[in-house]
Amino acid sequence: MQITLIYFDFPFRRAEIARISLFIGNIDFQDLRINSDEFQRVKSNGHLDNGVKIPFHQLPCLVVDKVSIAQSAGIGRYCGKLTNLYPINNAIEAAQIDQFLDILTDITVLISSTKTEDRKEMARGELSRKLSILNKNIDNKNNYLVGNSITIADIAIWSFMSWLISGKLEGIPLDILKEYENITKVCKLVDVHPKVNEWINKAYPKNYSRVAF
Repeated sequence: MQITLIYFDFPFRRAEIARISLFIGNIDFQDLRINSDEFQRVKSNGHLDNGVKIPFHQLPCLVVDKVSIAQSAGIGRYCGKLTNLYPINNAIEAAQIDQFLDILTDITVLISSTKTEDRKEMARGELSRKLSILNKNIDNKNNYLVGNSITIADIAIWSFMSWLISGKLEGIPLDILKEYENITKVCKLVDVHPKVNEWINKAYPKNYSRVAF
């Protein structure tokens, strides 16, 4: 099986779920990172400069044996199935994982659709409400979000929250997670996972500033 994951040269949830899942599962893949100039051409013509098809003209894109797959959640689930980080035979646990992926999408849309000058108010209002709901629905008795071991949901929460408190989002307080102990506990678990740390040391940009949970 030949696998290529196509995204930009920075760590973000949309691609990191797949990248880290494949790495944890010891599955070889090409981590292809394109620049913004090539992406502009992708948006226009729907393929890379080398001819690889990019469905819906957007990234990330996963190519498995020359079959192109779009949408980050679908890609993440596929990679999770390959690496036992997403259940194949347990529909309830799969749905529980899906709900965490989907609320992160809701929060991402909320942030990206809010003007920079309005983010402080949004952070105090709707964003805090969403985080409170998420925090309330995390049961830490098993440590991880679903089941007794790490899944793509845990990786997604960790990657998203790393971005949220990175300081790169103007108007979002760096301490916005201080009241959300359940979210923070999940992030800390992923943060100390040996394979996650190995991936960070191997693949993250040298100037990457890692946040502390």
